[in-house]
Amino acid sequence: MRPLTDDETKVLFEKLTKYIGRNIVHLIDRPDEPYCFRLQKDRVYYMSEEIMRRATPVGRRNLVALGVCFGKFTKTGKFRMHITALPYLSQYAIYKVWVKPNGEMPFLYGNHVVKAHIGRVTEDMPEHQGVVIFNMADVPLGFGVSARSTVDMRKVDPTGIAVFHQADNGEYLREEDTLF
Repeated sequence: MRPLTDDETKVLFEKLTKYIGRNIVHLIDRPDEPYCFRLQKDRVYYMSEEIMRRATPVGRRNLVALGVCFGKFTKTGKFRMHITALPYLSQYAIYKVWVKPNGEMPFLYGNHVVKAHIGRVTEDMPEHQGVVIFNMADVPLGFGVSARSTVDMRKVDPTGIAVFHQADNGEYLREEDTLF
């Protein structure tokens, strides 16, 4: 387990900025205790500094995971967010989309969100911005990228894609062997 390099930190923060904007500060400078990001086998983990210090004596081969896995770096150097980061993304998300009950299952099976399934949308959401998808009871289901802005979404037919699927809670079952 090692700290992220400057390039890795930049790529991670650019990805997080798409979803939570300037709220990244709340992830690092927490009032209870400081938190940090660490890299272990191409996976980025988010943990308190106290836990990080206690895990220092554990060898790299023996350490499987520590903290919350936010995602992994691909071989090309891009960062891919995992569904395990959803609690933090939903807490600090700038743009949110609420889906109707008839749209929950299609999204949880890995499909994009169509306009007919949308119940509410955050105002002034731009196109190609990271969004967190909730059900109508404010339970976070996953996250994605907006296919259209809020203004353009009103003009689209009901079968038009409104949010591109990135990750959903159904991944815990579909990809449990590769998630961690």
